[in-house]
Amino acid sequence: MARPRRFPLSSLAHNLKDDVFLKRLGQIESMVSKILSIAMVVVILVTTVDLALVLYRSLFVSDDIGFFKTTLTDIFGLFLSVLIALEILENITAYIRKHVVQVELVIATALTAVGRKLIILDLETVPGVSLIGLAIAIFALSVSYLIVRTVHR
Repeated sequence: MARPRRFPLSSLAHNLKDDVFLKRLGQIESMVSKILSIAMVVVILVTTVDLALVLYRSLFVSDDIGFFKTTLTDIFGLFLSVLIALEILENITAYIRKHVVQVELVIATALTAVGRKLIILDLETVPGVSLIGLAIAIFALSVSYLIVRTVHR
């Protein structure tokens, strides 16, 4: 029967050296980003199937109410959800390639997400304070995008 392997203090000290420790952190970071990218692909596929089912039901299942049972804003929201998920996947893959978070891409993704929120928003039920907050968020993201874009040129 084999005895369990013990990790001597020298092994721990070796792994805590700056260069070895940073190498281990990089390996963990790489593994986590790959897991995130696989999870995002699953999310994109599921969301795309959901969008296809909603479109099929809206276009081909007969109803007395009208052509679209689902409102167009709901359908546009699903389209934009797929696009946002694709942009997040692009953020993750760019990080895997360059090991740098691309701020311009992150801000563009945030602008798309806020735009989606604006498109699907029911203006009759949302208080004015929320609209002001949304407007401030759009303005701040737009200015941030302009600044980052200008600096990168």
